[in-house]
Amino acid sequence: MTANPLAPEWLALPEDANALTPGVWSSSATRDVGGDICLGGVSAASLVQEFGTPLYVIDEADARARAEHIRQTFERAFGAIGTSVTVYYAGKAFLCTEVARWMDAAGLKLDVATGGELAVALAAGTPGAHIGLHGNNKSEAEIARAIDNGVDTIVIDSAIEIDRVARAATRAGIVQRVRLRVNSGVHAHTHEYLATAHEDQKFGTSLFHAPELVARIREHEHLVFVGLHCHIGSQIFDSAGFAESARRLLDLHASLLAEGDVPELNLGGGFGIAYTAADRPADISVIADEMAQAVGEACHRLGIPVPHICIEPGRAIVGPAGVTLYTVGTTKRVSVEVPGRENAERLYVSVDGGMSDNARPALYGADYSVRLASRVSSVAPALVRVAGKHCESGDILVNADYLPGDIEVGDVVAIPATGAYCFSLANNYNYVARPAVVAVRDGAARVIVRGETESDLLARDVGIERT
Repeated sequence: MTANPLAPEWLALPEDANALTPGVWSSSATRDVGGDICLGGVSAASLVQEFGTPLYVIDEADARARAEHIRQTFERAFGAIGTSVTVYYAGKAFLCTEVARWMDAAGLKLDVATGGELAVALAAGTPGAHIGLHGNNKSEAEIARAIDNGVDTIVIDSAIEIDRVARAATRAGIVQRVRLRVNSGVHAHTHEYLATAHEDQKFGTSLFHAPELVARIREHEHLVFVGLHCHIGSQIFDSAGFAESARRLLDLHASLLAEGDVPELNLGGGFGIAYTAADRPADISVIADEMAQAVGEACHRLGIPVPHICIEPGRAIVGPAGVTLYTVGTTKRVSVEVPGRENAERLYVSVDGGMSDNARPALYGADYSVRLASRVSSVAPALVRVAGKHCESGDILVNADYLPGDIEVGDVVAIPATGAYCFSLANNYNYVARPAVVAVRDGAARVIVRGETESDLLARDVGIERT
């Protein structure tokens, strides 16, 4: 059998359309004797029977293990050059009280970007000393709440925030630790919307203007400057960008030492994961070792001590731990003209979710994989496009993959690597209720975020009270 000419170049025709590609799926993903995909020892069939679809499923043991592995890996790598590391979990990837507790148990601190994320962290019992707050437009109320709850570090994003944080710290009678977010000028090789180190963007300040802002921070007796913060982008597959960014930041770091202590350097996150079999992210141990080497060499060149290092992984922890289950509602074979060849056929598979539970394909053109979850099939694979139920032509969950050609109404399909930025970006477009999140571990499943109902949606409509 030959590949469908409509398939993108990166998509290979699979030998077995039932196979689960290692690295794309959570570490516990298998098929049972009946052909059901199992996660954390729980079959897709039993999950669907109990909780319905669409359904976010998080492999708890996998997420916890990835968090611990990343922490230990970076501690080892940077310990080899004589310094220590703090790992913050980037809550924007996926945050609920249970996940916050998992990260705390794994020895990670928690990075939050809004008052809402801070509220979740506090509700989970996360100590303020284990929380960092960043964001480009933190309100007076958000800053005050963070300070009142003993948040360890606030990342200052602009000149305005210096005085804003200083006023709140003065009122509280404390000295607040702060970092300054800077743009290193290193652009991650990724989608334009994800490359957050460009000069012409909303985050941070330039390397050129940073010394002036640091001097202003140091003028406030209720602020203490602890270091620079940078984030070069997301879904980054190697260490080159991190290494170059670290070198540029350390040049600035060294110059700032002339006027006072700079004990820390936050290199951010953005470590990539595999969404398809074609993705080849470097192993996190390789990235950690190469980042540490770059930092060590730069500090040696500059003749300065190696600072304490902070990093902020999110997707790399929860992304592969997540799978979303859907039920097929319709299928449709579409004949497509191919210049110079006979027409080719694409099979559209429409499911009971869509861009309301995974906005990333519509927002970023993100590619995902899909597998038949409720059975296996020996029928030859067909090129499919998995579509959602929303009233948008761009409501596509999987642009291109192969499924057994007998995929039919009522089948359950699973899209892996949906642990990050799916729940976080979920919305109610077309008045579709957001799915539940279920954690699986050791053969048991439990709801960690309740799914919405139509009653939940209608409860906010005050016009109903008038009927």
